[in-house]
Amino acid sequence: MKLYELTPAPGSKKEAFRKGRGHGSGNGKTAGRGHKGQNARSGGGVRPGFEGGQMPLYRRLPKRGFTNKFAKDYVAINVSALEKFENGAVVDAMALKEAGVISKVLDGVVIMGRGEITKSLTVKAVRFTESAKEKIEKAGGKAEVI
Repeated sequence: MKLYELTPAPGSKKEAFRKGRGHGSGNGKTAGRGHKGQNARSGGGVRPGFEGGQMPLYRRLPKRGFTNKFAKDYVAINVSALEKFENGAVVDAMALKEAGVISKVLDGVVIMGRGEITKSLTVKAVRFTESAKEKIEKAGGKAEVI
């Protein structure tokens, strides 16, 4: 089989039906929209969430809580995840992403203290817990806040 011999399966390709092209087409005049009414108009239809004039659900439900638009969203990882890196490596957010430890960087990385570390690493993060900083420095590494 050659590339130029490839064709779609029979019956899988169908011409788009052209509405409103005269009554002889079987779908002329109102073009399947019926007579008058909201859905027959050119901008016809209702917006998402519209319930025909009934008070919509998003207005019936009470609004609760508060969203801080200035809040930072950090990725938290434990000290044990740093064991993946070679001795003497510089570990920052991009290195963690490339190693597959984290999937998104978001607003930065926070290092938590669960687990043990045996390798001497230079770790650069937005924040460290006290125990994480202690464990990194005990292993001979450096914890740098960026």
